[in-house]
Amino acid sequence: MNRYLYVFFLFVLGACGTKAKPADDAATGTDSVDARTPVTVATVEKGGLDDYIELNAVSAFLQKSYVKAITNGYLESADVYPGKFVDKGQPLFTLQTKESRGIGNAIEKLDTSLHFSGVTTIRAGQRGYITQLNHQPGDYVQDGEQLAVISDRSSFVFLLDLPYELRPSVLNKKTVELDLPDGTKLAGEIGPTMPTVDSASQTQNVVIRVPSAGSIPENLIAKVKILKSQKGGDVQSVPKSAVLTDETESNFWVMKLIDSATAVKIPVKKGVETTDRVEILQPVFVPGDKILVTGNYGLPDTAKVKVEN
Repeated sequence: MNRYLYVFFLFVLGACGTKAKPADDAATGTDSVDARTPVTVATVEKGGLDDYIELNAVSAFLQKSYVKAITNGYLESADVYPGKFVDKGQPLFTLQTKESRGIGNAIEKLDTSLHFSGVTTIRAGQRGYITQLNHQPGDYVQDGEQLAVISDRSSFVFLLDLPYELRPSVLNKKTVELDLPDGTKLAGEIGPTMPTVDSASQTQNVVIRVPSAGSIPENLIAKVKILKSQKGGDVQSVPKSAVLTDETESNFWVMKLIDSATAVKIPVKKGVETTDRVEILQPVFVPGDKILVTGNYGLPDTAKVKVEN
């Protein structure tokens, strides 16, 4: 009897296993998977192509006046603070000499006709901003010691850090446009060049004057776009992301769409390269040719693709 029950249970288990197999097949599915690579495309453009290089220019005051003590003594008052704008001849400090503080009113007690205070007023030597303050009231200073620095407002410029090989692209121009970090654009006039070159970077400072500095601070970095080369006429170009290369960067190609679902590999020869576009010297494309700009990396020749909007 037990043997029959054992055979019955084996039959039931076998039947259950047989029924589970179609379920597994249904889970795996028999529908074909879409193996096409999603891509986006752009058309070849023809027209002028300008090659710009972006350089840094730093704001600076070329002329600075150093306010110094004219004798030994103590600072009684200081009508200055960093960032304050002062005019030429404006009182900045009052200084009492060491001797007058030591003697006090003894001289006036001896002779009331003598009006000796021993207090000296130190004035601004030029018009500008207080960019450095070295002493406060109560400090003892010596003759010739620096008290403050005044940056001459009229000497405010931007100093362009120019690679020496780009001198012809800049020095034959009269104006450039400066882009400040806050989005402000300034028209700058190219001025003289500094007589020295940085030994490490081989760059030379070029003075760029701006018509109204306003409240632009010193040491602010602006961007200057310099036109390096210009090509007009019927130049064909593609977006930079469309051009692919190998590990040695000696061979270049693009993936061209030949129908709605196939892209082929087209070797190209590059020309001028800008920040966002590349000139294609060879081959000559037909207007309207579609070139892959995303999803093109690593695709083989005659790859199956799916164009997305």
